[in-house]
Amino acid sequence: MTAAGAYGSWPSPLTAALAATHDGRPEYVGAVGAEVWWTEPRPREGGRRTLVRRPADGGSAATELPPPWNVRSRVTEYGGQPWAGVQRPSGGPLLVFVHFADQRLYAYEPDAPGGPEAARPRPLTPLGRVGGGLRWADPEVRGGEVWCVLEEFTGPAPTDVRRVPAAVPLDGSAAEDRSLVRELTDDRYRFCTGPRLSPDGRRAAWLVWNHPRMPWDGTELRVAEVTPDGRLTGARTVLGGPEEAVAQVEWTPGGALLAVSDRDGWWNPYRVDPDSGAAVNLCPREEEFGGALWKPGLRWLAPLPGGTVAVLHGQGSCVLGVLDPDSGDLVDAAGPWTAWQPTLAVSGSRVYGVAASPRSAYEVVELDTSTGHARAVGSAAEDPVDPAYYPEPQSRTFLGPADREIHAHVYPPHHPARRAPADELPPYVVWAHGGPTDHVPPVLDLHIAYFTSRGIGVVEVNYGGSTGYGRAYRERLREQWGVVDVEDCAAVARALATEGTADPARLAIRGASAGGWTAAASLAATDLYACAAISYPVLDLLGFAEETHDLESRYVEGLAGPRATLARRNRERSPLARADRITAPFVLLQGLDDPVCPPAEAERFLAALRGRGVPHAYVAFAGEGHGFRRASSMVRALEAELSLYVQVFGLERGDVPRLELGT
Repeated sequence: MTAAGAYGSWPSPLTAALAATHDGRPEYVGAVGAEVWWTEPRPREGGRRTLVRRPADGGSAATELPPPWNVRSRVTEYGGQPWAGVQRPSGGPLLVFVHFADQRLYAYEPDAPGGPEAARPRPLTPLGRVGGGLRWADPEVRGGEVWCVLEEFTGPAPTDVRRVPAAVPLDGSAAEDRSLVRELTDDRYRFCTGPRLSPDGRRAAWLVWNHPRMPWDGTELRVAEVTPDGRLTGARTVLGGPEEAVAQVEWTPGGALLAVSDRDGWWNPYRVDPDSGAAVNLCPREEEFGGALWKPGLRWLAPLPGGTVAVLHGQGSCVLGVLDPDSGDLVDAAGPWTAWQPTLAVSGSRVYGVAASPRSAYEVVELDTSTGHARAVGSAAEDPVDPAYYPEPQSRTFLGPADREIHAHVYPPHHPARRAPADELPPYVVWAHGGPTDHVPPVLDLHIAYFTSRGIGVVEVNYGGSTGYGRAYRERLREQWGVVDVEDCAAVARALATEGTADPARLAIRGASAGGWTAAASLAATDLYACAAISYPVLDLLGFAEETHDLESRYVEGLAGPRATLARRNRERSPLARADRITAPFVLLQGLDDPVCPPAEAERFLAALRGRGVPHAYVAFAGEGHGFRRASSMVRALEAELSLYVQVFGLERGDVPRLELGT
C-alpha cells in the first residue's frame, strides 16, 4: 500500500552512512595459480584498500592484509595495477604490492612457514627522498625480479618527474640501495606502462606516450628483445602514433601479440606482427573493446589457453564476451551484468572480472568458458536495503545543439510505498561525470539511490567527449571544454523539463573533478539550475595547468586550446574568471590533500565570490585527496548536498543536518 507524499519528502532506509559503507568496488583482479585475488575498499578503515583472496578450492573469499596495509599506487596520482603474484614451485603464493603510505613495493608470502611474523610483508624498494619520492605500478614477476613502472620525482614541482620500465630484485637487496633497481630502457618517454613479457620470455611489449598527448589521443606500442641477462635491446615502435591510441597490449599463450587500438575510429582488438608492425583487426565493429588508459594495468582483453580471447566490448557500457580471433565469432557471457570494469584475469578455462547491473553493485564474477556458466564469487557485504528502493534507470538519447546526439541515463524518483501528488513534478539533479574523458554506465549506485528513494530524480549525462561511443564522439570536446559539456547537460535538463519529467524550477547540477568544472561553469553560463553541488573541481584553466599533477598538466591544451589562446579561453569559460555571473546557491566540497585539483584553486574561487551575496557553503576534508575515501567524509558530503536541495527546493525534511549557507 502506498501513501501520498511530496517529492523530496519521502522517508528512506538508505542512509548516507549505508551509501558510504558500500562505496567503491573491487578492482585489479588477478589469478595466482588456481587462486583469485583482487583489491577491495574499506571505507570504515580510513578508506584503505586491502587484498582479498579466494582459495583454489572455491571457498569463501577473505581479507588477506589487515590494517594499516593499503594496497594502492600513486603513480601519476591516479595509480594503476598495484599488485602481482605467482605460485611458488615450492608451494604457496608470492605476491608483490604497493603500500599507499610510503609507496614502497613489498613482497608478501601469506603461507610462509613460521606463522604471521614470517608472512609479514617485507620491503623491496627504498623510500624516496625528493618530492614525491619513488613510486611503482603495473608489476609483473619475472624470475627473481619484479618488472614494473618506476616513477621518480627529481624535484619539488609536480612535473619534476620521470617514468621508465624497471626491474626490482625480489630478494630485498634494493630496499636500502636505489642503485640495485635496474632501468630497463633508456627511452625518454614521459609516460609508460609496465612491460608485458612473451611466454618464452624473449620479448617484451609496453605502451608509451609524451606530452601534450593524453593516452586516448595517441600512444605507441614498443617491442624489444630480452637478452639472457634480462636487458632490453632493439626497442622499436610497431603500432600507434600521435593520432592512434593503443589502450592495451598482451601476449597470447601461443606467443601472438595482441593490442587494442582505435586506428579505425573505435577501440578494436588487433593481432600485431612484432617485427613488421602489420596489424589485423580481429573483430571490426563500431564498438569499444577498450577505453581511456587513465591508469597503467587496465585490461579489456585477456587471452585464454585454447586460443580464444576474453574481451570487454560494447557502446557506452561494456559486456564480457569470448572472441575467436580466427573466425571473428564473439559470444557474450550469460547473466544479469550489464557493465564490466577494465580488469580481467584468466585461470585455466575460467575468466574473472568485475561487473554490475542496475540491480546489483560491482562484484567479482567468474565465467567458466567450458560450460558458459557465470556466477558472482566475491562482493562487498550483503546490502541490507530492500531492492524495492533501487531506482530503475532508463538509458536514453537526447538531441543537443546542431541535433547532436547526447547519451544519458535517467533515474526517476522511486519508492515502494510513496507516491507524489499527480499535479507535482519532481526535482532533478544533472550529474556530470569526471574525466572528462570517461563515461558512466547505468548500474546500481547507492549514492544515486540515496536521492531517488527520497523523491529526487537523477540524470547522468555522457556528454560529448565521453568514452564508449567511438573516437568522433570523444573528439567533440577537443578545445570545447566548458562549451559542449555545459550545452549537453543543459540540453538534457531542458528536455526533461519540456516533456514533463522534471520540474523546471527545481533543477540542479552536480559534478566532481572535471564534472565539478562542468557544474560550476554551468552556473556561470546559464540560469537553468536552481543550485549546484561541486566537488574537488577544476575552476581555472590557467591555474589548473600550472598547479595540477604531471599527467594532466598539458591536458587543457586538448580540452581548451593551445597555450597561446589559453588566457582568452580562460576568461571566456573558467568559473573563476566568470564568478560575477554566478547567482545560484552551491556547496563546494574539497579534499585538503588533493594533488590534482589543489584546494588553493577552490579558495581563489570563493574569494572571487565574497561579498556578492551568493548563498554557498564550503566543506573541506582534512586527509582527503582527489575523491573521498573515508566513510565519515562521504556521509558529510551526501548530507550536505541533500541539505542544499532541501533548502533551495523547499523540501520538507527534518532528518538531515542543516548546511549553513553564507554569502
